[in-house]
Amino acid sequence: MEILINTLVTLFTFCFMEFMAWFTHKYIMHGLMWYFHKDHHQPEPGFFEKNDAFFLIFAVPSAYCFISGSINHDLRFFIGLGIALYGFAYFLVHDVIIHQRFKWLRNLKGKYILGIRRAHKIHHKHTGKEHGENFGMLLVPLKYFRLGMKD
Repeated sequence: MEILINTLVTLFTFCFMEFMAWFTHKYIMHGLMWYFHKDHHQPEPGFFEKNDAFFLIFAVPSAYCFISGSINHDLRFFIGLGIALYGFAYFLVHDVIIHQRFKWLRNLKGKYILGIRRAHKIHHKHTGKEHGENFGMLLVPLKYFRLGMKD
């Protein structure tokens, strides 16, 4: 039973992080902290972006939960695991598959991959912080998965 609870906590946390990423992206990155996110929409020279600092926003609570959950042998470990797994998925989807900041997995053509790329491309057509759309990462509107849409 403990394994089931730990697994469910990890999965719930992972899924909740999609909502947190959407909320943070829409209301924090495109709001109060636009200064850090702006270079993601208006690229500047160099590999790193100020936007990469948002990694810490999610890494700190994950690390805290890992450490405190390990010390106390409680569910915080599995909450930290869910956050970390989401962070890894976000890195793969956003930085590797969508923006291709790393030269891995460049030729993926599945329906899901094409759909999230389309949704993100629509998000990036807005170079300012206003009028944005498609703030999610792993879950995007179904219309972007229709066959026949142009990339």
